[in-house]
Amino acid sequence: MAKETFEFQAETKQLLDLMVHSIYTNHEIFLRELISNASDAIDKLHYESLTNNDLLEGDTAFEIHLTPDEDKHTLTISDNGIGMNKDELMQNLGTIAKSGTKAFLEKLKEAQEGGSVDKDLIGQFGVGFYSAFMIADTVTVVTRKAGEREAYKWESAGDGQYTLETCEKPKHGTTIILTLGKEFYGGETEENYTDKYLLESLVKKYSDYIRYPITMDFTTKEKPKDADGKVIEDAPEEEHTETRTLNSMQPLWTRNKSDIKPEEYREFFQHQFYEWDEPMEIFHSRVEGNVEYTSLLFIPGSAPFNLYYADYEPGVQLYSRHVFIMDKCKDLLPDYLRFVKGLVDSPDLSLNISRELLQQSRELKLIGRNLEKNILKTLARKLDKEREAYEKFWAEYGKSLKIGVYSGMMTGENNVDKLKDLLLFMSSKDGKLCTLKEYVGRMKDGQEKIYYATGKDKAAIDALPQMEMLRDRDIEVLCMTDPVDEFAVEAIREYDGKKFHSISRGDLDLEDEEFKEEKKKNEDLAKSNEGLLKDMKELLDGKVVDVRLSNRLKSGAVCLVADAAGPSLAMEQAFAAADNPMLKARRILEINPQHQLFAKLQGIHEAGKDTPEFKDYCKMLYDQALLLEGIMPDDPAAFANKVAEMMAK
Repeated sequence: MAKETFEFQAETKQLLDLMVHSIYTNHEIFLRELISNASDAIDKLHYESLTNNDLLEGDTAFEIHLTPDEDKHTLTISDNGIGMNKDELMQNLGTIAKSGTKAFLEKLKEAQEGGSVDKDLIGQFGVGFYSAFMIADTVTVVTRKAGEREAYKWESAGDGQYTLETCEKPKHGTTIILTLGKEFYGGETEENYTDKYLLESLVKKYSDYIRYPITMDFTTKEKPKDADGKVIEDAPEEEHTETRTLNSMQPLWTRNKSDIKPEEYREFFQHQFYEWDEPMEIFHSRVEGNVEYTSLLFIPGSAPFNLYYADYEPGVQLYSRHVFIMDKCKDLLPDYLRFVKGLVDSPDLSLNISRELLQQSRELKLIGRNLEKNILKTLARKLDKEREAYEKFWAEYGKSLKIGVYSGMMTGENNVDKLKDLLLFMSSKDGKLCTLKEYVGRMKDGQEKIYYATGKDKAAIDALPQMEMLRDRDIEVLCMTDPVDEFAVEAIREYDGKKFHSISRGDLDLEDEEFKEEKKKNEDLAKSNEGLLKDMKELLDGKVVDVRLSNRLKSGAVCLVADAAGPSLAMEQAFAAADNPMLKARRILEINPQHQLFAKLQGIHEAGKDTPEFKDYCKMLYDQALLLEGIMPDDPAAFANKVAEMMAK
């Protein structure tokens, strides 16, 4: 095959231009990326050879070799992994098939405008190979795929084109030759990537956990020794070449926890999972028994923006005897722990069964249950011993646990008992987070219910007219500001024998005698105003299922509540936001009989239920009740005009 010239894909051109012309704070990460690619290539060959040993071609000593050349100003990274054929070269190096490319470019531009580029941006978006153009004027790739005879040479100067031709390569694998830019070689620059000791330190820093030997030849000069081992002083120095292994080759997760430094965990986490922040929590355990496995799991320092979107892929990496099997094993952890990243390595998982069967294996389920227990136990201990740290965790991932509580109802799992003591809700008293146990522990004598209210924030909840009576009685209310909160308490139903009760749903039913007396008076008053309430209900037909005198209002004129038999108003809004408007709350309009507006309403009603004034008052009271719940009236303009008209009288 004669040399052919090809154009890069449009996005790749843009990326290469940014790579070559941008100023980076950390050029050195190119070596980490290329070594990781080489390790992946060996992983693939190792995996494929389990069912086709001929692919190895008798070469079982896997390694990644670095060859710096001071005279030619080159650095060569070679591996004896799976290699690539022509189509794979064009697909993998001529285009960027990753869906995150545009996002990477946008992030890169933002970072440039801010004056620096984060060293982990490249790995995060899967464009590691192109990092070579940060330090190389020309990149040459010589490769032959295992099991095939034809070898190919790919070359580019990062100028929007690349060439491709056949060549000779006796062994399978890939060799990448970087012809370094002038600022990246020679003794005058700190970033001399032909300096073997600099390369050795970078391998230790970034790639020490790679499970294959990363080797490099070191040449030393020394005088010869005589038969007794004494140096012959007058003899000329002789050169000796020694091939050294630069990395420990022991995967981090196989080492004893006591031997691992915190910064090693951090660097592994950031490199392996393309994270920027430090991990919030680390779980490293080795288990022997019915099933043997080692796990290294992390809770990231911050939640990804798409954690609750369909395009987020949860799951931990799966290894068997240090051989990579699966990148996103979703069956190891329940979905409510989707934020956990990490890996599991077990010798008890068979590599000969299909991945589909593997996910259903008994061993995998047993490992998953153990991991779940360990994570929840650690979170419970953090809640008890490190409250501030737990509240930081809750701010990032509390929604996942709340979703887990009610989603278990749909999957047939009892997540309530597992998670209810880990939940936090804001208190109406001090605005601080509290557990259900803490709330119940400080309930007033005789209080039989856990009261809660929903709203966009604590200020909105405090402004609810229903809250006034509870404040006067010094009754604590749980403020639920996330749409998922009410679904969670619906799944829990009760805690320590105390049922949950929304202040905007059903009857309030306070336990004190004063409330019971007021309730009895209102019942008598409702009988004498039965006609008024009936006419209001008819006028608001289709909007409310009932109109009644309120037992929960003190100074407020009106409020809207939901019937206890159906969804709450907050649930209705949550369903509507999820494009499911079919589930509607059974709305009830409550009027405060002690408010002066009620006396006004009685007087207007005496003039007749069909009078325009009575109709206007009924509609405005309903719209007012909607606004108090944070719901827009059906016709905001008509409401505003009617208010202005009444104010002008």
